[in-house]
Amino acid sequence: MSSTGILVIGGGIAGQAVVEELRRRDAQVPLTMVCGEQAAPYDRVRLSHLLAGEADASELQLRPDAWYEDRQVELLLGRTVTALDPDRGTATLDDGRVLSFEQAAVTTGSDALMPPLPGLDLPGVHAFRDPADCEAITSAAAAGVKRAAVIGGGLLGLEAAYGLVQRGVEVTVVHLVDRLMERQLDAAAGALLLPAIQALGVEVLLEHATAELLPGDDGRVAGMRFASGAELPADLVVVSIGIRSRTDLARAAGLDVNRGVVVDDRLRTSHPRVVSVGECAEHRGIVHGIVAPIHEQAAVAADTLLGLTGPAYEGSVPTAKLKVMGIDLVTAGAATGPREVINADGDSYRKVIVDADGRAIGAVLVGDTRGHELLTDVVKRGKEVEDALALLVEASAATAEDLPDDAQVCNCNGVCKGEILDAVRVDGCASSREVMARTRAGTGCGSCKELVLDLVALATGGADEEPAYLCPCAKQTREQLVAAVREGELSSVSELTAACGAGRDCGACKPGLAYVVSEVAASRHREERHARFINDRVHANIQKDGTFSVIPRIRGGVTTPQELRRIADVAERHEVPMVKITGGQRIDLLGIRKEALPRIWEELGMPSGHAYAKSVRTVKTCVGTDFCRFGLGDAIATGIELERRMEGLYTPHKVKAAVSGCPRNCAESYVKDIGVVGIEGGWEIYVGGAAGSTIRRGDLLATVATREDAIAVSLTFLQYYREHGEHLERTHRFVERVGLETIQAAVLDEDSGEPERLRERFAIAKAACDPDPWLERHAPVNPKQFAELDTEPEPFTVIPPATTPEPVR
Repeated sequence: MSSTGILVIGGGIAGQAVVEELRRRDAQVPLTMVCGEQAAPYDRVRLSHLLAGEADASELQLRPDAWYEDRQVELLLGRTVTALDPDRGTATLDDGRVLSFEQAAVTTGSDALMPPLPGLDLPGVHAFRDPADCEAITSAAAAGVKRAAVIGGGLLGLEAAYGLVQRGVEVTVVHLVDRLMERQLDAAAGALLLPAIQALGVEVLLEHATAELLPGDDGRVAGMRFASGAELPADLVVVSIGIRSRTDLARAAGLDVNRGVVVDDRLRTSHPRVVSVGECAEHRGIVHGIVAPIHEQAAVAADTLLGLTGPAYEGSVPTAKLKVMGIDLVTAGAATGPREVINADGDSYRKVIVDADGRAIGAVLVGDTRGHELLTDVVKRGKEVEDALALLVEASAATAEDLPDDAQVCNCNGVCKGEILDAVRVDGCASSREVMARTRAGTGCGSCKELVLDLVALATGGADEEPAYLCPCAKQTREQLVAAVREGELSSVSELTAACGAGRDCGACKPGLAYVVSEVAASRHREERHARFINDRVHANIQKDGTFSVIPRIRGGVTTPQELRRIADVAERHEVPMVKITGGQRIDLLGIRKEALPRIWEELGMPSGHAYAKSVRTVKTCVGTDFCRFGLGDAIATGIELERRMEGLYTPHKVKAAVSGCPRNCAESYVKDIGVVGIEGGWEIYVGGAAGSTIRRGDLLATVATREDAIAVSLTFLQYYREHGEHLERTHRFVERVGLETIQAAVLDEDSGEPERLRERFAIAKAACDPDPWLERHAPVNPKQFAELDTEPEPFTVIPPATTPEPVR
């Protein structure tokens, strides 16, 4: 029998919230958390982002594994409690292990509510509850699903429909009642939401009761029949009609259970040793199915478990925010009431609901959500409202400064305004990145991030928002981390985090740490893929529908008929949805499923174009002196050689380059990170150009006489940027921050010896870097590197590529 002080049963948002509140109060009490899933607690709120292809499953983890180690929290993954004996203080796990405890928290959460429909067990029918559901749905969409139906027009159902539309699937939302989100919206607000949802390409069927799901000839779901007898074809059905509390364990343990595990105002269950928090708990007859109440409950439960006195839990006001691009909708509390004040104007609907005693009990905002934080706070407090119309006007003009300190800013992580201000004024945070890392405000669904920025500016007096730390949690600058790697001769992210604690709190800085380790070690580091972005883990650029983009290397934009023919054959054979010429003079194959990547790379037989990474991208060229009557320099040969010498290297941010044969600038060299321009008698090298969201003409770094000198100066600058650029800092920001004169001194002053040292370190890093990461198709880093969650990668037959001669310049 293993002994623990406090046992947390369930590893969802509620379990994590309880553990964090306990550790906030007591750093020593023994803690064990039992998680039924194989992954550490993740942010279920962001499942809609995962389904829409706006996030990767790994990004949802609430804390990195090291967080639990550092705080001495025993984390048992893939384990469930099969029996709970509160009297004896024991819990039996599914592997037979018995844990003893002094206190326990039941945070078992909920399951998706599935209606008793004939055909519900057909292949192609999915709930929308966890990453595995998202993976199954996205796999079906990528495999050619033409039409999907979502049963349920509530918040999650609409977000599921939006995610499917983003993946190119025709979607119909089937809803039982007369308006969408009927629990949060009145009829007028619902009437505004309906056309907004339809404008996204989602068909909506209201007042349709699904009677059964229909199979097709292949045994998979093929449609649905309504109570009216009408039918709707659908080869994918997503069910999102609500939740059902997981109470089996609590019931078997003898705890009082109704719809959920019954708790009092201290979150105690019917047994004094056990509390319950989250979607499995029932307080005053209510089970809350949203995140915000979890944090309010967890704080009280932690006090109860530790025997501390504090405020009681008196219930939560339900709030909702639709996380669908282009639709602004926020609600708090009741949708209707005795007194209602409405301000409606075209597509805008703003409403405050007041009870018979003049207290605010609800707010509904559609289209215009200005001041929703203030209105939500008024509703949560149940404040008396003398003039509801004046309150609406006041909210429209409200600023961050107008919010009370205990107004909740981040519902996902339960962070109030006062905590954000204290992070600056008490804890010494100097930027929004540091504040978000410390408090986690703005790191959930992201909808409150703008308010967080305003509050940080308020607290800092509008101080510069330049990033101060690569790792805000540990307050480690890039320079400090580089020094740690060098002094300790560290060769991996794991060694770096163990040495200085960076990346162990929120984990968001790990891609930056991976770059620092690889750069300082001159590419002779130990690669750890868990520290990389999804693009770098599978060597392809993820698209919004969850498929990937493949861009083979075509140096300088020069190709051969054989290469073009091979690309065309691969595109036809794999029915690639789109083939596109990129702005960098490359050919992009779009819409590739993850598991198909190795096969396509093999058939192409061309190296990776590194179009997915924070690395050196391509070198764009004009035709130069070969064909152009204005050409002053051989742009093609220079561009191909420059690309060959740079390719494969990681950089603080992506680096785009171009070579123009004359100042007519057909390759747009003046607005590239590195631009080389042919002139009479030589070449000009420009750095720090940009042509994206920021437009900036590059600064003239140097004028040289020969092509080799132009390439040498470009590579020397690149290495200086690699060594001194902040992670995710583009060259135009870097040049502005460091200053052109400083860069010129380091890159051009040969007497100082620094240019030679930079070129030497560049050569070492280039020699050690992987020239073609697509070769991992022959030896994946892990068995499921190119597979979906519950599948193994399919073996593939190699189709030998035709021998292709290198373009001769």
